[in-house]
Amino acid sequence: MFNEMMRAEIWLQEHLESQKGIDELANRLGYSTSQVRRRFKQCFGITPSAYRDVLRLEKAARLLILTPDSISTIATHCGYRNHPSFSRAFQRLYGQSPRQFRRHHRARLAALCPEAAPPPFEIRQYATRKALVTRVYKPLQRVNDLTRLARKLHGSETLPNRLNRAPGMAVMHNLLQPCRLERIDLGLMIPPNAGTGLAIPPTFRLLELPPRQHACVVVEAFSDIPTAVHQLVTYCLPQNRRYANGEPVQVHWHPRGLEVQLPLLAKASPRK
Repeated sequence: MFNEMMRAEIWLQEHLESQKGIDELANRLGYSTSQVRRRFKQCFGITPSAYRDVLRLEKAARLLILTPDSISTIATHCGYRNHPSFSRAFQRLYGQSPRQFRRHHRARLAALCPEAAPPPFEIRQYATRKALVTRVYKPLQRVNDLTRLARKLHGSETLPNRLNRAPGMAVMHNLLQPCRLERIDLGLMIPPNAGTGLAIPPTFRLLELPPRQHACVVVEAFSDIPTAVHQLVTYCLPQNRRYANGEPVQVHWHPRGLEVQLPLLAKASPRK
C-alpha cells in the first residue's frame, strides 16, 4: 500500500498547476476516491486535497523568496485562478500576506548567511538528463557518498548491470523553507546510451531533468548544502543579476564530494 500512496504523493506534487481532481488520481491507482483519501491519510496524516493545497502554498513561499516574479504570476504558477483566493489561502497558512512574507523572509535569509566569503560557483547549462530515483521520506544529514547510498536503497539490487558505474544523485524538496512532508528523490544518473529498454524496479521511477541553467557549487557533505544554497541565493546570484527559479535543488556525485546544482530563471522578470 505504501508504494501506491508514494506514487499518489508524487502525482499530487507534479500536478500543482493543474485543476485535475482526486477522482483522476483514484482512477490511475485503481481505487475509489474514498479509498485513496483514507489510505493517503493513513500514510501521511493528511488528505490528498489538503496536502496538494499545502504543496501549492509551499511552492508559492519558495517563489516569493527566490524569484522576482509578481505575486499574481506566482499564484498562477501554483494553481490558483485568481489573486484574492491565493492571498487568503496564503494568509491562513503562514499568518502573513504574500507581500509581507516576501519582505520578512528575504531579510531572514540574508541574516542566516555566515560572514565568510561566498563559495566559488559556476553557472552551467545542462541539456535534458535522466535519472532512476526512489523517494525517501527522511533527512540525509550525514551523507557524503551519494553513489554508495543509492546502491543500498530498497530495490536497487535489481538495477541493470549497465548502471554499475552510474553516479549517485538526489533532488531535495525541502531546502530554504520547512515542508509539510520531508522528501528527497535519491538514485542514479542514467548514461545517455543506457536508457533504451531499461527495466525499472517497482520502487524506482524514471525522472527527467529538464534543460536548465544551474548555479553549481561543490560541498563536502549534505550538512553543508543549506549554507551553500543560502549564500548562492543571497549574495552570489543577485550580484550577477540571476535568480533561482524555485525548483528543487539537485545534488550530484563529484570527485571532491557533492555538487549542488541550483536551477535558475532563464532571465529576470520585473517584480510588482
